[in-house]
Amino acid sequence: MANFASAILATSAGWLAYSHVAVTDLPLAVFFSAAILFSLKADGAPPNRIAAAAALGIAVLAKSLPPLVLFLPVLVADRRNWHRWFASWPIIVFAAVALPWHVIGTLRNGWQFPRVLFLEQQFGRFFSNSLQHEQPWWFYIPVFLLFLFPWFPLLGASIRYIKEDERARTLSAVVAFGLVFFSASVNKLPGYVLPLVPAACAVTGLAMARTERRERWLIAPVALLGTLPIAAVILPEAEAHHLRTAQIPWISGALGIAVAAAIGVAIAKWFRSRAFPLAVLLAAAGFVLLEIDVFPALDKVGSARSLWIARHPDCAPELPRGMPYSLNYYAERALPGCAIVDKNAAPKR
Repeated sequence: MANFASAILATSAGWLAYSHVAVTDLPLAVFFSAAILFSLKADGAPPNRIAAAAALGIAVLAKSLPPLVLFLPVLVADRRNWHRWFASWPIIVFAAVALPWHVIGTLRNGWQFPRVLFLEQQFGRFFSNSLQHEQPWWFYIPVFLLFLFPWFPLLGASIRYIKEDERARTLSAVVAFGLVFFSASVNKLPGYVLPLVPAACAVTGLAMARTERRERWLIAPVALLGTLPIAAVILPEAEAHHLRTAQIPWISGALGIAVAAAIGVAIAKWFRSRAFPLAVLLAAAGFVLLEIDVFPALDKVGSARSLWIARHPDCAPELPRGMPYSLNYYAERALPGCAIVDKNAAPKR
């Protein structure tokens, strides 16, 4: 199971994409997922709740309250052992990991620190549209499937094992609850659901490990890889001007899917025992080629790195929303707007 799940996660679009972005969503996803896995029984061994509590504490350091909320399905599944969580070493270890940074931050910055961190950045993001990230309730359905690209068709193979395996039920509950929770939030950003991706990959990995004719399920993921050449055309334009304005070459896309599907059928027919490794290699090769082809263009439209390397500006020019934060990151300080600088530098009459 572990080999299948790790291979699927390592070649999933969302995990690969956020591995190249300097945000705390990825460390949150890593340690939150570790906390879940430590909480599950493994080959008859009891859960390692102390290690789970330590990992959950690190996840809280990455992004504060969300991992605690997302961990609720695990606690519900283990409700008969709450005393082992809350009246024993796990709660002590969790507090020792998660609390010192919050206490030091409050002592240095006063009550403004917890007010901004919790009220504005946690509850404010959930209930208020002041951050201008408002999206429809169904936003995370296509986002989550895209994060699991090209492996999301394998979710169908995992349904029967969710009923049979307690671990699969817990992992699936984490994913389902997380999607509902984030969908209820007013503000929605794609990275919010990244912590749910490893749990989904673990469930699909379990299905692939136990399904007898897994090669049949692999035809659809291999076919989806045929869309990667189209993605190379669409992604830079979508990043610069939003997906709605991108021109999608439907004929070329359909042809790519047809060719890839034929390859998937050939693999399933003639390489049954090695179908999964071959599908993983194809996915890895496809993503590597996509990165080589697309990343330079994405770097120019999605990051201020190129601007900083070329000019090292002393002020921030007019940029798309989000780019000024990137520019401040590379400048290692908050740059004033060029319009403000020019206005103040203008001679008085």
